Amino acid sequence: MLRAERTSVWRRDYEFTLDGAPVSTFSSHWWRSGGQIQVEGREYRIGSTVWGRTYTMTDSAGTVVATAERAGRKHWTVTADGRSYRFRRASVWSSEQHLVEGDRTAGTIRRSSWWRGGAEAALPGLSLPAQLFVVAVVLSVWEQQNAAAASSGGG
Repeated sequence: MLRAERTSVWRRDYEFTLDGAPVSTFSSHWWRSGGQIQVEGREYRIGSTVWGRTYTMTDSAGTVVATAERAGRKHWTVTADGRSYRFRRASVWSSEQHLVEGDRTAGTIRRSSWWRGGAEAALPGLSLPAQLFVVAVVLSVWEQQNAAAASSGGG
């Protein structure tokens, strides 16, 4: 199981563990969606469009290695490792996301803590960098949604 836990209530930095072993960190930008992620000795930048619906992960040379389209919508896709992966939100009332293959749920991403903002994911078939990208995108979307709810008085 891949887990992302916020390192502090006051910061938007996350530590990723895979089956309990540290594998990466994600430093989320507070002024825009995305951030920096390190995995397997490489650093990647995760960024988004102005409206935060398309995310990209680029390596240190600026090469796009993964893309998420329509992030935060009911149905969205990720392209990574030469494949396209489909995701859908479990329900209109839930933040849980499902990795979909055909008509079946092949994996999940869910909040592990409302207070600290963490996530846990089971995403079989995706490489570790792709899994980290997907979870970082979901964390960024959740942060956007929380900020929007707070600014509108709904949270």
